[in-house]
Amino acid sequence: MNLLRFPDAVADAQRLARSDVTATLSSLVTVVPPHRIPQSVAKERAREVFASRMPFFDQLEQVFDNAAIDARHSCLPVEWFLGPADFEEKTRLYQEHATALAFDAANRALDQAGLGPEEIDVLVFVSSTGISTPTIEARLMNKIAFRRDVMRLPIFGFGCAGGVLGLTRTAQMARSQPGLRCLMIVVELSSLAFRYDRLTKSNLVASALFGDGAAAAVISSDPCDSSLATLGVGGEHCWLDTLDVMGWNIDANGLDVIFQQSIPQIIADQYPAVLDAFLANHGLTRSDIDRPCCHPGGAKVVDELEKVFDYPKLGLDAERRVLAAYGNMSAPTVLFVLEDLLRTGQQGDMLTSSLGPGFTAAFHMVSVGEGSSAA
Repeated sequence: MNLLRFPDAVADAQRLARSDVTATLSSLVTVVPPHRIPQSVAKERAREVFASRMPFFDQLEQVFDNAAIDARHSCLPVEWFLGPADFEEKTRLYQEHATALAFDAANRALDQAGLGPEEIDVLVFVSSTGISTPTIEARLMNKIAFRRDVMRLPIFGFGCAGGVLGLTRTAQMARSQPGLRCLMIVVELSSLAFRYDRLTKSNLVASALFGDGAAAAVISSDPCDSSLATLGVGGEHCWLDTLDVMGWNIDANGLDVIFQQSIPQIIADQYPAVLDAFLANHGLTRSDIDRPCCHPGGAKVVDELEKVFDYPKLGLDAERRVLAAYGNMSAPTVLFVLEDLLRTGQQGDMLTSSLGPGFTAAFHMVSVGEGSSAA
């Protein structure tokens, strides 16, 4: 079927075959804001906010217990969520706190790579939880001494798929010129999408799942730079007629979450064929993957991914650790998983994977160690 051919991924593989330019992951760091909210506290505050106004709250309250989340982090104290806020206030808070997290993540990534900001050629900024023009990386230019001619690429709208697709776009840019150094920054403040005014099941589920976080990585095609891993090929698949599966509705009070209960079923029924098509276009099968690195969107999503990759229940341990400690942070979450795997000594060929609005599946090969292939 043409829907499963991944034409862009095939072209990328052909270009890679003709080129000796390699993109490497020189650093990868993760950052969270200061306010840690235990799930028990989130549940109590949700009861304060919704119980008297939402007749079905008692039936849905268990979503906090079933989410497999111990705590999350927020850019704001939990008391902020006890009253309404309009889009103007949320936008101001997004710009302030996204810039602060990006600043922290960027400096840590540069330090880990052993580079100064003047050595960065490209800035990539990924986020879908707020709006800012000038964009956040432009604001960062006034706080960190990047060169005035640094290339900038802000990416908006990929949602939970943004971590993987940001990795792919940044690696493609790094490979476009030998010696290019790129800094990718991924920031999501999902907590600012909390809607005091929306008495819906989706809003309550979002209240039980989402947290804030950021990640940053230096991706380089300079062979002299340090290397944690080699970045291989990436690809994506967007299903037709799925615009209502995941995303935002936007009104005067901000972003209102869209996600359907069907997401785990899509993973069970349709994701395997798309995964296999991506791998086949690069001469691979699932057996060539030493370890998947998946975005843990929720407990049921991880359950289905374990089946797809033939892992036992609870077998995707890094994904479950990240979900428990941080909740679903949208785009950065898969990079938290990747950092966990690298820190715990994972070797071989890994497939990073996430799902986002569109409805979209995203893939990128990451290889660690001498025996890996970097597809």
